[in-house]
Amino acid sequence: MELSRRTFSALAGTTALGLALTGSGGALPSSAAPGLAPTGPPPSPPSADGSAHTVGFDRYSLLVDGRRLVLWSGEMHPFRLPSPSLWRDVLQKMRAHGYNAVSVYVAWNFHSPAPGEYDFTGVRDLDLFLRTAAETGLYVILRPGPYINAEVDAGGFPGWLTATEARARTADPTYLSYADEWLTRVNAIAARHLHTKGKGTVLLYQIENAYDVTGADGRAYMSHLYKKVRADGIDVPLFHNDKTREGRWVPGSFDTGGDKGSWLYGFDGYPEPDEVPQDWGRFGTQSARAAKASPKTPGFLPEFGGGRPDPWGGAEFDGKGYEESRRTRDAAYERRFHLTNLANGITLHNVYMTFGGTSWGWLPAPQVYTSYDYGAVIDEGRRQTAKLAPMHQLGHLLRQVPDFAKLDRAKAVPSPDDRLKVYHLTNRDTGSHVYVVRNDSAEDVSVPLPDAGIEVPMTVPARDARLITTELKLGRRTLRYATAQLAMFVAAGRQDIAVFSGRHGDMAQVVLECPDEPTATRLDAEPAWIYDRGLLRVTAPLGVGLLARVKVENGGSGRPLVIFFADDETALRLWPYETPSGTVLVYGPSLVRSVTLEGSTVHLTGDTTAVTGLEVWGPRGIGQVTWNGQPVPTRVSATNSLIALKPLPGVGAVSLPALDKGWRRRTENPESAPDFDDSAWQQADKESSFSTTPVPEGQPVLFADDYGFHYGDVWYRGRVTDAEDAKSVSLAYSTGTQGLLMAWLDGEPLGTHRMPVPDKKTARKGTWTDTADFEVPEKLRERDEHVLSVLVRRMQHAMDGDGGESLDTHKAARGLTAVRFKGASPKVSWRLQGAAAAAADPVRGPLNNGGLYGEREGWHLPGHDDGDWESVRLPRGERRQGVTWYRTSFRLSVDPGIDASIALTLDDDRKRAYRVQIFLNGWNMGQYINDVGPQHTFVLPNGVLRTRGSNSLALAVISDGTTEAGPKDVRLTLLGATAGGVTVENV
Repeated sequence: MELSRRTFSALAGTTALGLALTGSGGALPSSAAPGLAPTGPPPSPPSADGSAHTVGFDRYSLLVDGRRLVLWSGEMHPFRLPSPSLWRDVLQKMRAHGYNAVSVYVAWNFHSPAPGEYDFTGVRDLDLFLRTAAETGLYVILRPGPYINAEVDAGGFPGWLTATEARARTADPTYLSYADEWLTRVNAIAARHLHTKGKGTVLLYQIENAYDVTGADGRAYMSHLYKKVRADGIDVPLFHNDKTREGRWVPGSFDTGGDKGSWLYGFDGYPEPDEVPQDWGRFGTQSARAAKASPKTPGFLPEFGGGRPDPWGGAEFDGKGYEESRRTRDAAYERRFHLTNLANGITLHNVYMTFGGTSWGWLPAPQVYTSYDYGAVIDEGRRQTAKLAPMHQLGHLLRQVPDFAKLDRAKAVPSPDDRLKVYHLTNRDTGSHVYVVRNDSAEDVSVPLPDAGIEVPMTVPARDARLITTELKLGRRTLRYATAQLAMFVAAGRQDIAVFSGRHGDMAQVVLECPDEPTATRLDAEPAWIYDRGLLRVTAPLGVGLLARVKVENGGSGRPLVIFFADDETALRLWPYETPSGTVLVYGPSLVRSVTLEGSTVHLTGDTTAVTGLEVWGPRGIGQVTWNGQPVPTRVSATNSLIALKPLPGVGAVSLPALDKGWRRRTENPESAPDFDDSAWQQADKESSFSTTPVPEGQPVLFADDYGFHYGDVWYRGRVTDAEDAKSVSLAYSTGTQGLLMAWLDGEPLGTHRMPVPDKKTARKGTWTDTADFEVPEKLRERDEHVLSVLVRRMQHAMDGDGGESLDTHKAARGLTAVRFKGASPKVSWRLQGAAAAAADPVRGPLNNGGLYGEREGWHLPGHDDGDWESVRLPRGERRQGVTWYRTSFRLSVDPGIDASIALTLDDDRKRAYRVQIFLNGWNMGQYINDVGPQHTFVLPNGVLRTRGSNSLALAVISDGTTEAGPKDVRLTLLGATAGGVTVENV
């Protein structure tokens, strides 16, 4: 024995000694139930291997080639990261942190500028994304709608659909013809990447999203989509996301044309941090219909909230932005809710969002601003956050230990403390037991769990949870229990490695069954152990000294087991990676992206942020290591690992230029001048509309969408006759959140009207309507003819699906809706101009531009000649109603071995009323509203940003003239940097 009983007792507690533990009690038969797949090794990591695969399920889990798979998926949207090279970066980070799948919305509006026109090239290359996911080793959950929600413009519907007679999300033939056209194009790509065909890793496919029309028309619509997808050759299981959790759209709820056994029931959940986690799954008591509605399909959460969206003004997080979402939905939140889901039989789990990204251009729905960071575990700048700890540990655990794929509820175990809730599950095949112990109180609780055979105190921190396993096979040994959470178990060469993790400083005890006294070797100073009556008890404080290790040999098994003790932060530096020759485990770097074996050499690629050690365990025969292509001298350790003789270098310095010089300025809005030539503009001569907004009697249709202007700003010019004695003009308009209207009469500013900043009650409101009343200046009242110019920042279309039926809310008008005069009854002839779909940027797409004069003239593009613009320096302050452009250029020279995440930050006095449209190298990277916020920092994705070369920056500033308007402080911000990264091609 390494320690005396007295020393050990001080560490572990005297109650630990001499106990012959009896497991959990209520043991169940170990044989598999008839007709059900047994517990066994999971399928190998997916790839486009050219071999056909079967994909099915039973009530416990998915079955891939007959093997059970716990799906641990994260959501990301390629359209929110307009740099295809960086897709690989995010996917590799997800794979490294334990995710085995990525869930992907495909946005119709992102790919279709006009009916019959589709673009799947460049930043829209869905085929490339699916290939990259397969190369990374991730399954794909494909979600092409047609409706997706996703806090994008019109819920993903293309702008042109708003001007059609199609009644969306119904069995209306016109709508179905458009939807079929979309699905035909998407499915032609998806069919090339089906896992069943061995061509890729598309594993599941979602039809529609959060659809709650359950009448005959709704069932007919879902049936049509199902049959359409099957007719297009999609043969993987299909599903829908039931937002009500009330058992809608279970198998058999609509006609599938005789196709049976391939429809999954799924529902979503977005709990608040202060809520007590609900029992939503197969074993659940809350939302009982969802728990019992589909007993033959596994528990499935297609969306579980890994954060929340934030509205203009920041009401959701009290103006603190997405960092507040990340703070309130931290690692403990993730652990508490995800473990509750696991305890309720959820084995298909998708976290929305895992990487949120950026709603660049005019992509965001009215309910959100540009950033879609979401408070996700990987932030908008692609940085890994502390929230990843439970995802990393659970993902790798569920991936490596097959017991979790087939759990049943077991005999209830009482909690020794009323503040704790205990869930007890067991695997009938293996006899292992799983306990989820949850603490919903505001205080740490340390108690034993005697009815689970755990007689020493285990600590569950406040508002947190722990996953405890007993009678679990760890290779050729049996874990009697552990007071810390098992985070990983891998077989590396001639030994097994088990990692136990938890809060820094907590004392952990691991108890192994050993019929004979084993040989235990302490490899670090912290652990202690004692062998007594067939049990080896090992204790260590978590995280003290980073990784604490004990090697266990003999004791009834000829295969060594190395026990690792780590706190959550240290566990995030352990990277298991499967290879055809066996598992490789790497410790040290901030990220391991890939592992390949060639002969006796392990080739590693990855990232470091600081100087770090490197240790590698792997299959027998490995003797050399390379890191990002460079040889790493190593020595062999007592656990047969390869330890680098020198640390890996950290990241070098990244310098960014100041942006206070070199600016050029030019005012625009010539459209406000009475003599501006608008003869080429669209004439507003329509008398009827398919919009849900009524056309005012006696007035023409003024809605922008009816004339093909679907995104961004819209200009109107009205030629007014018989207007003598007109005292005022009333301009009714309809926009998304934070829309505004500016008006001029005969070139004279009448003023600006803007929609209010939403509060928590109105944050989800998609369409805002109001009327701007302006006095006609006295000096203009005697004129009989006028030119009325109006600029409307229309913002975006509302999303659909807010009611119990399809309301076509995306069809609500955008732009002017009606114009009336007081004191006269003039005639008005209207023309309007915006960003026409027919003239959309062929590279950046229709969502990149609106109808500002500078946009129509290319002032936002890097090649524009601004030599005759006024030279200015920042900060600026001027009063003017209208639009002013600022342009500058800057050069970056970031070392090619560094992945630098860079953003643009704008700051000014909140009393200044103006907004800025940001263009980087011609790409519309978002909208800043100085007096509303909360967003001040805008991520500039590498590829769009030239990190080695020249960049063009253009700011289109709209000010209302009531205050001085900037810009004031405009600067580049380094969000983070790593040595490593992926190869980035300029977009």
